[in-house]
Amino acid sequence: MNKTIAGLFIISSVIVSCTGGNHDNQLTDEEQKDGFVLLFDGSTLNGWHPYNKDTRKLTWSVQNGELVCGPDKRLEHIDLVTDKEYTNYDLRFDWKINKEGNSGVFIDVQERPDIPATYASGPEYQLLEETHVDNSNPLKKTGCIFNLTRQLNPGRPTKAGEWNESEIVQKDGHVRFYLNGVLTTDQDFKSQAWADSVAKTHFATFPEFGKHVSGHIALQDWFKAVAFKNMRIREL
Repeated sequence: MNKTIAGLFIISSVIVSCTGGNHDNQLTDEEQKDGFVLLFDGSTLNGWHPYNKDTRKLTWSVQNGELVCGPDKRLEHIDLVTDKEYTNYDLRFDWKINKEGNSGVFIDVQERPDIPATYASGPEYQLLEETHVDNSNPLKKTGCIFNLTRQLNPGRPTKAGEWNESEIVQKDGHVRFYLNGVLTTDQDFKSQAWADSVAKTHFATFPEFGKHVSGHIALQDWFKAVAFKNMRIREL
């Protein structure tokens, strides 16, 4: 190897070492052109806060470029919500979950002291590890609106520790969920059919549930570890 090639090799190695060769939590040129912005910068919880500004010590942390909810029962399990509210948008994110894990992403969340939790107003994109007992319930599979809709099409199995890609698109109250590129939910929150379906469930006891087509996005804190990365959004 001549000195020029060796020098280039060393420089390249240093660059890879400094960047980790990892493009997580970075927007591609195409995504930037399309108007996407990061919801998670890979290093901090900037842009997020505990639901209703809870001040207790939480299980959420940033580890190795991942937004992690740990299973530590000594800490408070409070959902994490975006500082900003969204109406029409395309949200994309990667996630992985522990064995028998159960989590979710809530949309159109109304954050008020008189609303006790995110699930009391926001419909949930269900995230479930395939061995969880709820996986036998067709209304609770990954990519469903939790306890309200069935998968239109099954995505690939969501196994413990494996990364998945999800997408939520909402436009004027019409929402679509995708799991690993497959459409799993297509629902109109302004339709009578939606109101009727909510009225038949326990969500009917929450007066604000499913009534809104804008609000915060929230990540569910549960008792099994779940991690997120590459969270980006563009407003439509």
